[in-house]
Amino acid sequence: MEKLIEELQAKIVEILNMPDVTAADVPVDGQLVGGELGIDSIDVLEMVIMIEKDYGVVINNKELGAKVFASLRTLAAYIMEKSPGLAN
Repeated sequence: MEKLIEELQAKIVEILNMPDVTAADVPVDGQLVGGELGIDSIDVLEMVIMIEKDYGVVINNKELGAKVFASLRTLAAYIMEKSPGLAN
């Protein structure tokens, strides 16, 4: 799962166009949405699209999104559980 977390950190910085943030700055266990990086609901939509495109995992309601995007670790765990392309 650590490899997936590192991959997600890099993708988040890239798709959200955060030039002053490095992948290592994205907290693994800290609050992902609304936390220190200022990720908001529009950013979440961009991440949902990336996750669906890159991993084949659908996050299709607000309640699920709130749980999944609690932290980078919860996001990675959800992708690991639901992605057809990743070994569990």
